[in-house]
Amino acid sequence: MKIRILSLFLIGLGFSSFAQENLTYKKPSSEIMALADYERAPSVSMDSKKEYMLLSYRNTYKTLDDLNQEEMRLGGLRINPVTNISSTVTYVNNLKLRKISDKNETQVSGLPSNAKISNVAWSQNEKKIAFTNTTNSGVELWIIDVASAAAKKITSDNLNANLGSPFSWMKDNETLLVKVLPKNRPALIDEKKDLPKGPTVSVSDGSKSQNRTYQDLLKNKSDEANFDALVTSELYKITTSGTASLFKSADIYAGESFSPDGNYLMLTTIQKPYSYIVPLSRFPQKSVVYDLTGKEVKQVNEVPLTEIMPKGFSSVRKGKRSMSWRADKPATLVYVEALDEGDQAKKVDYRDEVFQWNAPFNSAPTSMMKTQQRFGGITWGNDSFAIAYDSWYDTRNTKTYLLNPSNPNEVPKVISDRNSQDIYSDPGNFETKKNEFGRYVIATENGNAYLIGDGHTKEGQFPFIDEMNLKTLKTKRLYTSKIKDKKEDLMSIEDFKKGDVLVMIQSKNDYPNYYFRNIKSGKLTPITAFQNPFESIKNVYKEVIKYKRKDGVDLSGTLYLPANYDRTKKEKLPLLIWAYPAEFKDKNSAGQNDKNPNEFTFPNYGSFVYWVTKGYAVLDDASFPIIGEGTTEPNDTFITQLVDDAEAAINAVDNLGYINRKKVAVGGHSYGAFMTANLLTHSNLFACGIARSGAYNRTLTPFGFQSEQRNYWDVPAIYNGMSPFMNADKMKTPLLLVHGEADNNPGTFTLQTERYFQALKNLGAPTRMVILPKESHGYAAKENILHLLWEQDQFLEKYLKN
Repeated sequence: MKIRILSLFLIGLGFSSFAQENLTYKKPSSEIMALADYERAPSVSMDSKKEYMLLSYRNTYKTLDDLNQEEMRLGGLRINPVTNISSTVTYVNNLKLRKISDKNETQVSGLPSNAKISNVAWSQNEKKIAFTNTTNSGVELWIIDVASAAAKKITSDNLNANLGSPFSWMKDNETLLVKVLPKNRPALIDEKKDLPKGPTVSVSDGSKSQNRTYQDLLKNKSDEANFDALVTSELYKITTSGTASLFKSADIYAGESFSPDGNYLMLTTIQKPYSYIVPLSRFPQKSVVYDLTGKEVKQVNEVPLTEIMPKGFSSVRKGKRSMSWRADKPATLVYVEALDEGDQAKKVDYRDEVFQWNAPFNSAPTSMMKTQQRFGGITWGNDSFAIAYDSWYDTRNTKTYLLNPSNPNEVPKVISDRNSQDIYSDPGNFETKKNEFGRYVIATENGNAYLIGDGHTKEGQFPFIDEMNLKTLKTKRLYTSKIKDKKEDLMSIEDFKKGDVLVMIQSKNDYPNYYFRNIKSGKLTPITAFQNPFESIKNVYKEVIKYKRKDGVDLSGTLYLPANYDRTKKEKLPLLIWAYPAEFKDKNSAGQNDKNPNEFTFPNYGSFVYWVTKGYAVLDDASFPIIGEGTTEPNDTFITQLVDDAEAAINAVDNLGYINRKKVAVGGHSYGAFMTANLLTHSNLFACGIARSGAYNRTLTPFGFQSEQRNYWDVPAIYNGMSPFMNADKMKTPLLLVHGEADNNPGTFTLQTERYFQALKNLGAPTRMVILPKESHGYAAKENILHLLWEQDQFLEKYLKN
């Protein structure tokens, strides 16, 4: 397999001198290989009683062969038409079980050979685990008996997983509702062989339809026919012994949801007409509730095609939305309707109204509450209390309410009213537990609820547990984590009376592991013992540094120095800065620090941390806030703030005496790549830059990007000024451009990098472009990742270190 470093030329401008190479895959230096070629620790899931844990093992990377499979891109999906599962799925290849009270793991017996496991789900009583295995020709269903740690296959490989998990557990814990390929499924149309019946025609009727730039959309009637064939399923009831019976005939089942008592099933199906400008999530849908015999009880919702949305991030579609079962009731649906017709520009007293509707839906739905801002969800408690949330994008305000679901006339009490970006004021999340229906509801003890918070403060991070009295709403601090030189994440409260809490503890050298912490006695009981796979960097110097932008905004970043670096002699090192810009509406929130120096140092393929082993200083996750206070939008001064952020970062490390400020490189992925190109264009701070999978021409994302709500025609100067492509004639700094050949992210089409390179090449900028075969927005294949590290290493050695 070879990777071609492409070079294109602008039509009409002629050819210019440039190098074009055909390379076989390369591997990085031994120092970087030692970090990159590591063995991944298993993922862990536990039952709600914390009696068993399931350990899931997978390879560190995919291979290029894994990516080189048949693929169809339809309606926003990427599907393998042979196996009928997403072509982007990452498979698990082994499973082990362990009693938490024991130290030894048990290999699950009977697993398929060459297993490709996905869609792992515990039964409601947590005595069984279901999963799918993908063969060369399809998807099959398997069951694990937890007590015996034995697996068995219960279906052939005829499941349809093209719309996600193809099964749902039923209440009896012995039956699953399964999506199966229809017996009379039509053959797929091969556009290479099937002649078109006519042209593709799109028509605008004059209505505004402002949509983001989506990828993988339907394009013609052949696509529609293939989409129908691939996502249509029959629904079967299949027992754990393998007995199957047809439940519902063929349809496009986009959602299957059982009521908490297990007596009703809400099925959501996709309807026609389809769209060529939005993905399937905005196709027409219909939701119908059935009983367990398959008899229709009530059609509860019908959603039309949603191609036209009111402008803005806080806008929503008209009609019923967010329909789901109330977790603390046997069979009650809850949904929301916009009182402003979904338009955030409308001036109204209330934005949304929340309704509940009791099965069998013979009576009208009843109002539960109205929200002044956009509804953000409910965490259920019981008949007398629940916690509701609303928020508003423009102000970043979010409110938390205590409400009485049984009395809509009782005014909800505001528990918190805060800026959602103000992490120092975050009160935490309510602890939940499973109820008699197997659904998670707010955990209470003697009239108190419990909040678990991340605990970010000016002084550092100190996770906490608060007890809240539901009558007085007063809180009492039960525990604050203050372990020296370690980071403790509070996962869940296991025993309220005893004070047992599941925690995860890590340090910069200690891989994250699970423990039981007794917050009364302080006793710590280990559960897992995963080892550090990155021994070669365990002694590197790591520090969170804090500094200020010239306008006074507080900034921070995580600084890494080589293990043998003498911080007293202060040899001048080249510096690598890795960052990603973030928009804020106030300086206070923008200046808050969420970095913890005790977080485990995990050098994933995307980071610059690898190069600390080769004599570089690295400032990772450097703060790059873009602030727009009041009526000012962040992007109004994007370039100025971006350059000020970069200058402050370089000054901070230079003031420590560690770097040669003439040898500084910057890099980023996606919006970070966009940042990198702009910094090289509009400043002289950097010797070179690395930009991966970015968008460089904002006129190709004309109806908004990131948090920008205005369209191109509202503010053309902003779009043009922020576009590196429009300013390519100003860019003369060496730049490494990297992109996945099959990028699936909205806005970052591979064409963005190809056209930007084309412009830079013709204008004489020193630029190198690398297109990674078969890769999407994030990179997965080992061959590509190792070659990427080699490319970056060669580039930095040439343009920065030497």
